[in-house]
Amino acid sequence: MQIQLQQVAPAFFSTAKITPSQVWGKNIVIQKGQKLHIVAPSGSGKTSFTHFLYGIRNDYTGCILFNNQNLQQLGAEKLALWRSQHISIVFQDMRLFAEQTVLQNLEIKRLLAPHYPIQKIVEMAERLGIADKLNNNCNTCSYGEQQRVAIIRSLLQPFDFLLLDEPFSHLDDTNTQKALALIEEEALQRNAAIILNDLRVIDHLNAETILYL
Repeated sequence: MQIQLQQVAPAFFSTAKITPSQVWGKNIVIQKGQKLHIVAPSGSGKTSFTHFLYGIRNDYTGCILFNNQNLQQLGAEKLALWRSQHISIVFQDMRLFAEQTVLQNLEIKRLLAPHYPIQKIVEMAERLGIADKLNNNCNTCSYGEQQRVAIIRSLLQPFDFLLLDEPFSHLDDTNTQKALALIEEEALQRNAAIILNDLRVIDHLNAETILYL
């Protein structure tokens, strides 16, 4: 199982912005089990890249193929299956339901794409230090706590590819290491790929491939 990027680039980028990139306009294959780390400054298209792979934006040139199927040509049903069974995501803006509790946010994901029993939510929350926040509304949690909620949410469903868009930006080094350890354990269990975008190199990831956007 793999994702192929065939000369993908944002449709709104100039040639001058695409040419020096190690990602845009190139042919790249992402295999299951791979750790791919994409490093780039703000404005270089990290979030666009994540959204392209997740299939929620199509404003790019080139092709993205999942097992030789063009993502832009999948119908709504197959795209929904892609997101529920094969690819999970931590959005940069987290996209939590602010007026719902942490537990409700996590349970919604768990029920929509079942993979774990509810006890796993508590176990993950304890590991990331937010077990005492499960009954709090998300809008009362700090950004760092919300980020950990978003990380746990991404791990509750089946996936072959895990997209992480600046997932540790509000976490200190200790909490980053704890979160990354959990992410890597879950990816290893599924033999899933980790695709991490960030402003800087995350040393603890030990990625086989680092590309500069």
